[in-house]
Amino acid sequence: MADHEANEQRGRENPTLNRAARMGMATEDERLLQSPAAQPSPVVEFTSTDPWRVFRIMGEFVEGFDALAKVGPAVTIFGSARVPPGHPQYQTARETARLLGEAGFTIITGGGPGIMEAANRGARDAGVPSIGCNIELPFEQHINGYVDVAINFRYFFVRKTMFVKYAEAFVIFPGGFGTLDELTEALTLIQTGKIRDFPVVLYDSAYWKGFLDWIRGTLLGEGKISPKDLELMEIADTPEEVVRIVLAYSASALENAQRPDLPERADSTEKNGPTSPVEEAPAATDPDSPAAPHKGDAQ
Repeated sequence: MADHEANEQRGRENPTLNRAARMGMATEDERLLQSPAAQPSPVVEFTSTDPWRVFRIMGEFVEGFDALAKVGPAVTIFGSARVPPGHPQYQTARETARLLGEAGFTIITGGGPGIMEAANRGARDAGVPSIGCNIELPFEQHINGYVDVAINFRYFFVRKTMFVKYAEAFVIFPGGFGTLDELTEALTLIQTGKIRDFPVVLYDSAYWKGFLDWIRGTLLGEGKISPKDLELMEIADTPEEVVRIVLAYSASALENAQRPDLPERADSTEKNGPTSPVEEAPAATDPDSPAAPHKGDAQ
């Protein structure tokens, strides 16, 4: 409990993203996926209809593209939000992000606590941009204090697009359903040829052993995947292995890459300590968001 409270203190409250939770309303994703038959009333305001929702979704894509267009070569790091700072996985994720940053990569995460915070912290250690793509959830969501540029999303599929589009690789630390979701989404995109030369690195072979055994024994054993699909994932047990694998695929992306100017950060009580994001891009569905997003909103 103390670790959780400490994590909350390091994070930054995100009232814009948490509006639905504060007002006891459904999130945008929940409303989007609601069956028309389950609508509470046949008389619905136009701004609550699916045609209008398309414009809000489009606005989120514009917001994300605008904010991330110039981040340079990046690596997206996933993992559990429930890992406290003293845990070995937290320290390893921080070190992995630091080494990837020193190799020249921007670090992108979901912007939350746990492994995400550790990776953003490692980006700070390396002096490279630290990006957090946050998501509206039914419960309170905070942006961790090591994010330089925070982007709020209300739709998971828009956020997932940003994770893939602006990354040269995924590094998957131990995590739960959300982590597995990002992992299997990436594997599907690679398997179907939607993205190419994109390494997916699973960190900690012991943690992923049962999952990999199930894939080999059940999915492959019953012919649900082909033997070549087993090659879509790489395994690493040290931060150095992660960097070696990523560079083997993506070193060319670093050549002549343009780097964004690192935002000036507020002073902190410790070196590379937590601060508030330099600027936080509002979710495009927020009524206070500008009708036409500007680049300055997120940089």
